[in-house]
Amino acid sequence: MGMSSRVPLTYSRKVLELFRNPKNLGRMEDADAEAMAGSLACGDMIAIYLKVEDGTGRILDARFESYGCAANIAAASTLTEMVKGKTLEEAWRLSWKDISEELGGLPFVKFHCGILAIGAMRRAIRAYYNGRPQPEWLPKEFTPEERQALEEEKLMEILERRIERLKTEG
Repeated sequence: MGMSSRVPLTYSRKVLELFRNPKNLGRMEDADAEAMAGSLACGDMIAIYLKVEDGTGRILDARFESYGCAANIAAASTLTEMVKGKTLEEAWRLSWKDISEELGGLPFVKFHCGILAIGAMRRAIRAYYNGRPQPEWLPKEFTPEERQALEEEKLMEILERRIERLKTEG
């Protein structure tokens, strides 16, 4: 395990470009739906904000806040770009693989950033339909990406608690 931490991650040019100049960064005050995924305690967190046209379900605007690594910021930025102008249903169908492809590939250890971005977006879409009629295409059960985001969060919390314990014991 110790060895791998010294290997520099090879990010695609697009990831680095979006990390330096992210598009759609910042919170949206009048969002119709918002949600987050990840854990601030461990540094990887993504919040997604959506502005949705009533009736059509078209995404008029999307913004994000992200705390974490370059891949995290690039994944969230790319996702917000990809969903603008799409309907909520079209946005729902995007996968973390679509994000990774759009970014020119993510390092294997950073796949979870794409998963967190999708997880946050799907939570935002679910939040939008909270108290509204549920569309046919919205699965009742959590999708694998949503479950993976939940597992990531549980893992992060467990790690965080372990680190805290090590600090207090040391």
